[in-house]
Amino acid sequence: MSDNTTHFGFETVAEQEKARKVADVFHSVARRYDLMNDVMSAGLHRLWKRYTVDTSGVRPGQRVLDIAGGSGDLSRLFARKVGGSGQVVLTDINASMLGVGRDRMLDEGLPVPAAQCDAEKLPFPSDYFDCVSVAFGLRNMTHKDIALKEMLRVLKPGGKLLVLEFSHVWKPLQPAYDAYSFKLLPVMGKLLAQDADSYRYLAESIRMHPDQETLKQMMLDAGFGKADYTNLTGGVVALHKGFKF
Repeated sequence: MSDNTTHFGFETVAEQEKARKVADVFHSVARRYDLMNDVMSAGLHRLWKRYTVDTSGVRPGQRVLDIAGGSGDLSRLFARKVGGSGQVVLTDINASMLGVGRDRMLDEGLPVPAAQCDAEKLPFPSDYFDCVSVAFGLRNMTHKDIALKEMLRVLKPGGKLLVLEFSHVWKPLQPAYDAYSFKLLPVMGKLLAQDADSYRYLAESIRMHPDQETLKQMMLDAGFGKADYTNLTGGVVALHKGFKF
């Protein structure tokens, strides 16, 4: 792969094309995103997200940045952790997804500011947040290494990064998982969201995402002093934690 190309699912595309194609996917699925998550994961995504927040160590009064936060599931949970004396900022590069999350926060009376921004160029000061989270968003970023360095930059010393992402499943589960991903998932996307192609991309993007050990090393290479991970549901998902020293 040349310096100017990257992956969009199983396709090789120009780097500048990937951002547009990913944007099209999430504009398309934004309104049905939560429904499809529930159906795709049998509701498990809610447990994975709650586990992420519950093990974050975030305390009242702290600042949290939720990157690629979309419909706001993590932001809502973090807002209750930090309380009125803390701050949660919800961000997403995609205006459609961000709008869903912002409206949800307003409907629930949660004072969570929302900002549209690119994770590779975060508009926040250095050493500012106690915790940065990204759930199911890192795999869609073109330059993951740059995004990880930006996340490190905005963290305070002693702060932590939480990356919740689909990962590489336990080998005995692979055949059933592949059949589900490539046969059933696009059909469900067509029936529930009238969009088979977007859900085919989502399945492909999971396969192109770095495995657990590779992502851990990428976090260390980005400058995190320590990184580790926990496999959830047989490695269908992994929660990586990076610590800024």
